[in-house]
Amino acid sequence: MPTKTLQIPTADGQADAFAAFPDRGTRRPGVLMYADGFGVRPVLRELAQELAGHGYYVLVPNVFHRHGPAPVIELPGHIGEEVRPRIMAQLMPLIEAHTAERVLSDADAYLEFLAARPEVAAGPVAVTGYCIGGLLAMRTAAARPAQVAAVAAFHGPVGAVGPDLLSALTAQVHLGHAESDMTPEALGKLNQLLDAAGVDYTSEVYPGTAHGFTMSDTDAFSAAGLRRHWDHLLPLLDRALVSSWDSGSETEL
Repeated sequence: MPTKTLQIPTADGQADAFAAFPDRGTRRPGVLMYADGFGVRPVLRELAQELAGHGYYVLVPNVFHRHGPAPVIELPGHIGEEVRPRIMAQLMPLIEAHTAERVLSDADAYLEFLAARPEVAAGPVAVTGYCIGGLLAMRTAAARPAQVAAVAAFHGPVGAVGPDLLSALTAQVHLGHAESDMTPEALGKLNQLLDAAGVDYTSEVYPGTAHGFTMSDTDAFSAAGLRRHWDHLLPLLDRALVSSWDSGSETEL
């Protein structure tokens, strides 16, 4: 699976990023993948390569690029509960500094980059995200509806998303919540807001999962949860991108 390390021009300097894409000389639909709070690291590269294997050009930017290249802080090979508080104490100032204004400024740069890539098919892309990346994905999709056809967020803090953001969504949406993050009451309230906004969505709690269940380098990892994630994500992308994809875009590079 071909991969590249890239530099993306943004309003605040160069953002380093990782890209994975099929080893075929045709243009493929683009996917912008936002990492969780721990950032771009081997497990995110593995997820991007897995998704690329299904026929997508996947871009994983370092959203904390203003603070340095990824990994912005030193991370152990396995992020266990014994080190998580120390790591989160280092990361929280970076997360808090990544304001909504910065999110959308960077999102424009990432979307423009995808639109200009010769490997990426013309037309809208999908955005997916994990943990805080799920919130970034939702903000990107709501702010740039003409450019985003699908959005998926996994174990993200999307319960705090307000009706104004939801009403701006035109993308097809899947939200995969960790059981430890979302009570039945909170899920019902969120889904009522999605219904009221007229969003085309699925939103569910993945049974037996904890926050971070897709990340194999953490104690929260759930193999069943990760499989369920793929079972929802791949059909979503197929409906939103592949099924509506102009066959004329599949031209050799």
